[in-house]
Amino acid sequence: MPAARLFASRALEALLTLWLLATLCFLLLRAAPGGPFDAEKVAPPEVEAALAAQYRLDQPLPLQYAYWVADVVRGDLGPSFQYPDYRVSELLAAAMPITVVNGSLALLLALGLGVPLGVWAALRAGSWTDRVLMFGAGLGLSVPKFVVAPLLVLVFAVGLQWLPAGGWDGSWRSVVLPVIALALPNLAYCARLTRGSLMDVLGADYLRAARGRGISGARLLFVHALRPGLLPVVAWLSPALINVVSGSAVVEQVFGIPGIGRYFVQGALNRDYTLVLGVVLVVGAAIVVINALVDWARGRMDPRLRDV
Repeated sequence: MPAARLFASRALEALLTLWLLATLCFLLLRAAPGGPFDAEKVAPPEVEAALAAQYRLDQPLPLQYAYWVADVVRGDLGPSFQYPDYRVSELLAAAMPITVVNGSLALLLALGLGVPLGVWAALRAGSWTDRVLMFGAGLGLSVPKFVVAPLLVLVFAVGLQWLPAGGWDGSWRSVVLPVIALALPNLAYCARLTRGSLMDVLGADYLRAARGRGISGARLLFVHALRPGLLPVVAWLSPALINVVSGSAVVEQVFGIPGIGRYFVQGALNRDYTLVLGVVLVVGAAIVVINALVDWARGRMDPRLRDV
């Protein structure tokens, strides 16, 4: 398939995916019980009517949807119901860098430790080192983030008093615990995936032939085994990103970090329709872009996957 046609096809597929995701979210929010102003004190009917008119909630649902789509096409995500002095785009612009920093550092930590640990375990398959590493990886996968985060606070903030228990001031001290809490499950999975994939590659016929030609040690690993062994890890980056994004909602809530995950939780609890939809669109677009980059990286590493 020509490159231009392939790009156009994937761009159209990405736009269709985002539209379906946003539409489903729009309908689910409207179907949920309660409304954005139910938590407010009982107001006179004329005040409630004015609020509904201000946010177009007095219009039929299809018309509300049409207004919202038209605003999004113009680049306007609308006003926030929970933060009436701010547009949703302003809130997300302030929150996105925080979430990106935490998520990027968590993913880098998972890859930076997970890949070497997985390689080490594969090279020592069956040894006590391999068993200890895989046991730790299994433990890291089994403990959810909403348990890991409070435990980290209890040990390092309350017990040892080395790090702050929460909040965000931009310093490295406020980053450490949230990044570790986000990274641990991905680190464990990355180590297990790297070990399994590399063991399969090390048992391949062409590796045995390379050993027969006298190639061994670091050259065998880095030149012949590591690149094909890391293909599943590269493919895993897409679900890893989704795991980081979904986990940020829990971690940011526990540590009181003003990121998009926390805005999503608060918006859902307060029926802030525009804020939740804005988060869904931004996160969905980010995931689409990351998937495209991962596909490109896999194609560069394995020519058989190009133009597929």
